[in-house]
Amino acid sequence: MVDLKGKPFYLNDEQIEWVYDTVQSMSLEKKAGQLFCPMGFNNDPAFLNHIINEIGIGGLMYRPDMAENIQSVHRAIQDMAEIPLLLGANVEAGGNGIAFEGTSFGQPMAVSASNDPQNAYRMGYVACSEGRAVGMNWAFAPIVDINYDFHNPITNVRTFGSDPDKVIAYAKEYLRAAKENDVAVAIKHFPGDGVDERDQHILTSVNNLSPDEWDASYGRVYRELIDQGAQSVMVGHIALPEYVKKLKPQSSRKDQLMPASLSAMIMTDLLRKKLGFNGLISTDSTPMVGFTTAMKRKDAIPQAIAAGADMILFNKSLDEDYAYMLEGIRSGILSIERLDEAVTRILATKTSLGLIEKKERSAIVPKKEALSAVGCEKHRLWAERVADQAITLVKDEQSLLPISPAKFKRVYLNVIQKDLSVDSPVVDKWKTAFEDEGFEVRVRNRTLSISVADMLDPEHMSDEKRMLMHEMYRSVEEMKKDYDLYVYIVNMENASNNTTLRLNWNVAFGLGDDAPWMVEEIPMMMISTAYPYHLFDAPMMKTYINTYSCDDAFIRSTMAKIMGRSEFKGVSPIDPYCGKEYLG
Repeated sequence: MVDLKGKPFYLNDEQIEWVYDTVQSMSLEKKAGQLFCPMGFNNDPAFLNHIINEIGIGGLMYRPDMAENIQSVHRAIQDMAEIPLLLGANVEAGGNGIAFEGTSFGQPMAVSASNDPQNAYRMGYVACSEGRAVGMNWAFAPIVDINYDFHNPITNVRTFGSDPDKVIAYAKEYLRAAKENDVAVAIKHFPGDGVDERDQHILTSVNNLSPDEWDASYGRVYRELIDQGAQSVMVGHIALPEYVKKLKPQSSRKDQLMPASLSAMIMTDLLRKKLGFNGLISTDSTPMVGFTTAMKRKDAIPQAIAAGADMILFNKSLDEDYAYMLEGIRSGILSIERLDEAVTRILATKTSLGLIEKKERSAIVPKKEALSAVGCEKHRLWAERVADQAITLVKDEQSLLPISPAKFKRVYLNVIQKDLSVDSPVVDKWKTAFEDEGFEVRVRNRTLSISVADMLDPEHMSDEKRMLMHEMYRSVEEMKKDYDLYVYIVNMENASNNTTLRLNWNVAFGLGDDAPWMVEEIPMMMISTAYPYHLFDAPMMKTYINTYSCDDAFIRSTMAKIMGRSEFKGVSPIDPYCGKEYLG
């Protein structure tokens, strides 16, 4: 059932013999162990020995650490393992996905906004070369979701945008760079995120496209990347109900809303048979609620493999999940044939990456000198170039730009993000950036708000709250004497377990507070450093900029552009007006 000579493995006869001989020689328990790719939490030798030699895991992923530490633990892992491990990382946007010192290249949407596919190649090259330097061989990237619903809190800047053709073109460049670095990719999140406005981390989200719509969008994306040789596909906890109805007209509602990570119709019938994918299928993280709420975990763990996945990503408890897998094999949920097929693909992927041969000559993890690639000057310069090319001026209807201290000496800076502290690094960086240009800056303290109790007992109000109360009640003319320019920096970054990235103003009794009530009174602009759709909540903004990232390079480039030293070059990969004519 597995074509080891075909795409994406291309194994020779000797390699194929090794794969089949190894599968045949393994105990049932060791085969079951290969199905797991847990998250690494520590470097304790006893812990590593347990998961690598006693359970026999097939892969492992550590979150970012210092590059030397990551390389060291990767070396220890591969030295300890009888069969080399797939070592993965979320290098979606550069080497910083695996090493603290790694290059932050900018989010995929920034790369897409640069309107140059060569930057997608550079992003892939930076991510995979820096990852390879510390021993990574499996990139959980690129993201090939399509950002159709602007409300979605987890996709947006992590995607290449809303145009399937652009997603294909840019993802192909990432694949090309990964292949040059002997790193396997995991295109994700099949069958496609970005249609639902909800996050699969906290429920089973739904891709509700019709079969024809899906074939023309996500289906085409995956088919083209599979044809290019993507070695693995990460399957999300995303339901595809309309396609399930097509594949099985008599399917139940439960079948239709089953997450893809547990659905044989989506993984086997659609991904394997219809799209012809012959490589490795991994689930997305199985502690996510989109997976855990579908069925009891003792059934779900073996069912994911039975339905077509080859590896389980992350665990609630590895020991417990391993026991569930063995129990599922013995009870018949997972057949020996399907188990052997999954292990065959895992071993074939490792072989195709040269891991077996590299381990034999002690070259599976590079030497310490390879760390010079991590965060190197060439990669940083590439990242600076992307920042210059990506930043997008969405509109400047008031001809505000460029600004200068001569025109707008006194700046009121309001930084909206989850961290409300006026001392946060983001606030400090933007305040310093404006002050370095010669502006006088006052930062809005968003930790303050006026309550009913404050209004009823004004004598006991703090001095800061008195100032805020004065801001709310003073005359327009008085406020205009204090500020020449009001700047909103909105840093609502996407992260797992969000329900929305919408703007929330500090308001009291409809008095506005830090909402842009004075937009017709004082020159004002908004700079969004993450979520690119804030015009939905701030349509009154006449000057609006999307930077897609709050990295230092993007802050420097933004300042150069609003000061007039550099032109805006970014081309929006999405509709910042959210399909609403009245926002334009």
